[in-house]
Amino acid sequence: MKTFTTPLTVDEAIEKLLSGVEAEGMRIVAHINGQANAAKIGQTVPADQILEIFRPDFAIKVWKACKAAGHDIPLRIHVYEEQRVTKVACRMPSETFALFESDELMQVAKELDVIFSNILGFVMGA
Repeated sequence: MKTFTTPLTVDEAIEKLLSGVEAEGMRIVAHINGQANAAKIGQTVPADQILEIFRPDFAIKVWKACKAAGHDIPLRIHVYEEQRVTKVACRMPSETFALFESDELMQVAKELDVIFSNILGFVMGA
């Protein structure tokens, strides 16, 4: 798991990550805002958001390489606040897909590692 801190707020980090997703030609499959969802039931929690990211052509490549790996797409970036510090976490594609022991799938993972590293670069060192 790649995890790092950023001086940005969670909302600022999310905005930068969304820009990175767009710049890399990927798509947001879901944006889960845990803080907003908790507020709907009257609870207050520290900021916690998840971006689910993928693209149909990569889904097809994953399915062709290893149908079972479809369970692990879309891939996620987790942005959260812990002890008033914003953290960003991402299980990189090569780590996610390694357990399937498929060379073809690992080739797809390598392509995605570059893309996800570039997306994370939008908040690293910010």
